[in-house]
Amino acid sequence: MENLTDTHAHLFYPDYAEEIDEVIERAVAAGVESIIVPATDLESAKKVVELTKKYDIIYGAVGVHPLDSKEWEKKWRSVLEKIALKNKKIVAIGEIGLDYYYDYSPKEKQIEAFREQLELAIELKLPVIVHNRDSDDDMMDVIREYTPQGLRAHFHCFNASLEHALEYVRMGHMISFTGNLTFKKADELRRIAAAIHPEHLLLETDSPYMTPVPNRGKRNEPANVQYIAGELARQHNLTPGDIARITKLNARLFYGVGEIPPVSIVYPIGSALYVNVTNRCNADCIFCSRQDAPFIAGYNLGMEKREEPTALQYLQQIGDPTRYSEIVFCGYGEPTIRWEVVKQIARRVKELGGKTRMNTNGHGNVINHKDITPEMAGVIDSLSVSLNAVDSKTYANLMGVDENMYYEMLDFTKKAKEFVPNVVLSVVSLPEIDTEKARRIAEVEIGVAFRERAFF
Repeated sequence: MENLTDTHAHLFYPDYAEEIDEVIERAVAAGVESIIVPATDLESAKKVVELTKKYDIIYGAVGVHPLDSKEWEKKWRSVLEKIALKNKKIVAIGEIGLDYYYDYSPKEKQIEAFREQLELAIELKLPVIVHNRDSDDDMMDVIREYTPQGLRAHFHCFNASLEHALEYVRMGHMISFTGNLTFKKADELRRIAAAIHPEHLLLETDSPYMTPVPNRGKRNEPANVQYIAGELARQHNLTPGDIARITKLNARLFYGVGEIPPVSIVYPIGSALYVNVTNRCNADCIFCSRQDAPFIAGYNLGMEKREEPTALQYLQQIGDPTRYSEIVFCGYGEPTIRWEVVKQIARRVKELGGKTRMNTNGHGNVINHKDITPEMAGVIDSLSVSLNAVDSKTYANLMGVDENMYYEMLDFTKKAKEFVPNVVLSVVSLPEIDTEKARRIAEVEIGVAFRERAFF
């Protein structure tokens, strides 16, 4: 495997003193490209800095762990600030947080240290690495308070409830699980991991602790991050390579570790191959990040108009379409903007025995100034149309279009079902949307299938 990033490994511990070079070599051999080493106090912060200087693969975080916060002094914040500002490879403030399991530090002192370090991170525009144990309610209260101020938090070794995990994700924070995700009795933890969209996951080992199966019982090290990736892949019905690629880009976007991948014109996810048709769109949906963060599943889809490939270039990249469950015309833009190109590719894919699907906002007839639905016959096997709302006003507000486009979309869907074997109307799960009414519109009024898409 490649593309692995271990976002939490305490490699300054004495456990590694005699063989740190070998530990790094084994990590690289396992496909680990970056390791983040978080400090736990001021002394270990110095050791972390030294590791970042010695090894290109290592980045660091500096902070005071809640169990080491008993003697917290306000001047420590200035010490951490100086270290962070002086060393470019310090990419976060951490490991910080709350831990009520052990009685090593008074709760009041932990909260004081935590708050001051959160404020430092916000001031420095750095993310934080959060430790949370038996302090769920206090932790949530603090995170709710600081998130509107610009806080970006990574909850490592996650062990709170699913409800808290989903709230953290909705706030824009990141979640990671350690080797305990692979333990036999960790069913509840796996249920939580399966519910978190991969775009909000990071990989970690928490070395030297939490060694995953099959090496449980031995000292943990970054090379074992491959086993956590494998377990997450099983929970999300993806390949380990998918998880590695997605979490690598997540780490890049969150911590600034590694490089942004080049633009992909086709990109496999699971058994399907997606075609990045265009990044252009006639709409401007409030939940779409195509303009500022055109990334999905670890791929960069930020294509400029001048970079848009020809049908032949796409077909060369696709090769034998029967290797995939389907060829999906998607990307972050609206594929019917390039309908003639999509049609050429889809026709050839069908001739070669492949299956096709197109994801669209349903504005294709308006965009092309003609009814394109008859042209889909025998070319498009499945069509997914974004319903997104149950009334024209909400639709216009969500999509950034005129209200009449809501009715154009419904008309497009009605016409398309005459020519496409499988048509689906979908909505994003947002509070503004009446999902059951949307289902009735799709299944009863239009007579097509319905799907609710998670908003993460």
